[in-house]
Amino acid sequence: MIKCVTFDLDDTLWAVDPVIRQANQSLWQWLEMNAPLFTAMHEVSDMAEGSELRRSLLEKHPEIAHSLSLIRIKLLERGCVAAGYSEAEAINLAERAFEVFMQGRHQVELFEHAQAALEQLRQQGYLIGALSNGNADVSQTLVGHLFDFQYNADTVGSAKPEPEMFQQALHHTGLRPEQVVHVGDHPINDVQAARQLGIWTVWVNLPGQEWPQPAVADHTVQCLSQLPAAVEGLKGRAAQRATL
Repeated sequence: MIKCVTFDLDDTLWAVDPVIRQANQSLWQWLEMNAPLFTAMHEVSDMAEGSELRRSLLEKHPEIAHSLSLIRIKLLERGCVAAGYSEAEAINLAERAFEVFMQGRHQVELFEHAQAALEQLRQQGYLIGALSNGNADVSQTLVGHLFDFQYNADTVGSAKPEPEMFQQALHHTGLRPEQVVHVGDHPINDVQAARQLGIWTVWVNLPGQEWPQPAVADHTVQCLSQLPAAVEGLKGRAAQRATL
């Protein structure tokens, strides 16, 4: 019997790009007031994936590649030092700037029907968990009260599609793979990774999302209002499968 539903967060329950843009804008405004040497030397794009500053950082510190939080903090630190701040000043400014960014990071706008779907799953008695490569703390969002547990790449030490995040969720709940459904938008990080462990999968393929190839999931939804029915539809199939 299915007892738990886990969720990816970014681009599954809310669109992440507008959230990051707004958080970066708030961060930059704070830096302009508190670290003008930084903003005189750098641009917002220096924080982005693919930037020379980020590439250089990860070449020197590949051990933090899984952690969006550590990457951003280290980018801020290195950027401040390069702009002329002392090491101590850079560390202090980076920590404070990161707090400003994270305040904006949690100002998410849920996809239509996301909260209603979560509430219905709770009412149906499922445990609800969050498994995210991002650094959002679901407890700080509007739907945090609907989640029983969460893991992300920072806390686990590796990112999906590596199996550790799913394995920790299974260990935490004491459940077998066939008792869990994972819901996510990414064909590889969410669907393929969960299926390889024997976890049921629902692919959230909302309009406007484009992938080079479709996910091979147990169920696909194109609107989150379809999610509770999709999970219920997997119940019969789950009863016939066991991974003892």
